[in-house]
Amino acid sequence: MGRSASSRTPAATSPPAPTDDHSVKIYFRSRKIVKKPPAKPLTATAVPPPAPAPVLAPPALPALSSPGEIEAALRHLHAADPLLSAVISSTKAPTFASSPSLPAFHSLARSILYQQLAPSAADAIYARFLALLPSAAAAAAAAAANAVTPAAVLALAAAELRAIGVSGRKASYLHDLAGKFSAGELSDSAVAAMDEAALLAELTKVKGVGEWTVHMFMIFSLHRPDVLPCGDLGVRKGVQELYKLKALPKPEEMAALCERWKPYRSVGAWYMWRLMESKGLAAKKKKGNTSS
Repeated sequence: MGRSASSRTPAATSPPAPTDDHSVKIYFRSRKIVKKPPAKPLTATAVPPPAPAPVLAPPALPALSSPGEIEAALRHLHAADPLLSAVISSTKAPTFASSPSLPAFHSLARSILYQQLAPSAADAIYARFLALLPSAAAAAAAAAANAVTPAAVLALAAAELRAIGVSGRKASYLHDLAGKFSAGELSDSAVAAMDEAALLAELTKVKGVGEWTVHMFMIFSLHRPDVLPCGDLGVRKGVQELYKLKALPKPEEMAALCERWKPYRSVGAWYMWRLMESKGLAAKKKKGNTSS
């Protein structure tokens, strides 16, 4: 490849040859030829690639066990609903333990075991369930929570579960839950990151896990602040009592009446349970006074 024109030395012009009849002398004025260095080829300026955007972790979902969250909920509910405000003023505020709750898998397995059982019977079966898991039985109470794993539950035969009082149906539910966690369809971290709609959609794919179980799990295990368990009889009766309704409200009516509680419907629901408890205690007290 030839050099650029600006860098070539001009060729010297040859003098004409002398003729035969006479000589011609031609004088040349010397010229100083300055050689320029070859021009550097133009290259595109290297532009560094833009720095990759930082990968931000998804914002932590709010929890009722977070500092100040219950106080914020009570301020909102007092202002939003005068009828509920009266209940709040006459009832001790709820508490949600700030210590880590059970892992999602363990908590859901426990919920299945407790379904449709009296608390005392459920406690006994749960204790026997833990005793079936050698690592859980040998661990301290704090460490036993991590011993209830999908692999450990899958290793339990249905006959072993039936022997401790777990029905055959519930045993199949536990194995289905463990299978979904073992296959990666569900995980503790994924469950913790899902919003309420996603949790309801994904967890109800597990056999034996319905809407009520998911709602209880979200409120009492994940401490989510804005869950309205429309199917819970106690909450429905509480709403009926609070607003003096003639009949139990249907789910769509519940949603409309409790809209004002957002984003703290879990706390409103908690007060509905307390309202019905206080009504039951008052009725018992009245009955006792009458009989005496």
